[in-house]
Amino acid sequence: MDLLIFDFDGLILDTETASYEVWSDIFKSYGATLPITEWAACIGTTHRAFDVYAYLQSQVQQPVDVKEIAQQHQDRTLKIIDALEPRPGVLAYMSEAQKLRLPIALASSSDQNWVMRNLSRLNLAEHFHSIRTSNDVEKVKPDPELYQLTLITMGVKPHRAVAFEDSPNGIKAAKAAGIFTVAVPNPVTRQLPIEEADLRIESMADITLRDLLHQIHMSQK
Repeated sequence: MDLLIFDFDGLILDTETASYEVWSDIFKSYGATLPITEWAACIGTTHRAFDVYAYLQSQVQQPVDVKEIAQQHQDRTLKIIDALEPRPGVLAYMSEAQKLRLPIALASSSDQNWVMRNLSRLNLAEHFHSIRTSNDVEKVKPDPELYQLTLITMGVKPHRAVAFEDSPNGIKAAKAAGIFTVAVPNPVTRQLPIEEADLRIESMADITLRDLLHQIHMSQK
């Protein structure tokens, strides 16, 4: 393999569980519920894919203060996320990739400012040879454009890359780009259908990068 491509939200940093849990609490305060099956529409893609405010209003059968709720969600979620560390095994994979002289790229449906804000806090930006976000494409995941752009940028053929994703939307994007895809679900996406991935591991801490790449190589023979 010539390239590793990491997703960001939910894969490197579990922002998705934090966001969903805060939304669930907000819904509960209104006597409503937010099923993961509904929220899944915007996991790994743009939040415009699911109107959470309209869904809450349909649940409570009355108008809600969108601006106040949005601020409440943002404040509570950021407080949690700003205390998060990378998911288990992520740093080990980055270190091992460096030793193997294997470049790492990042392909995220999130806004560039959001991604860089978090990478900078965690001192991870320097690990990536390419960082592509929603700012660089017209269509985000599940469209393959982010992955296709990353491959072009790095000069790597699809069959020579491995993508690490946690969500159905991300997996669909990587697979549509022709890339071998490893699912590494978090507590939220573990509840979603991710069978389209070529391989699934529960955590990067469960298997070394070298052993994983060997497993991928053997599966492709």
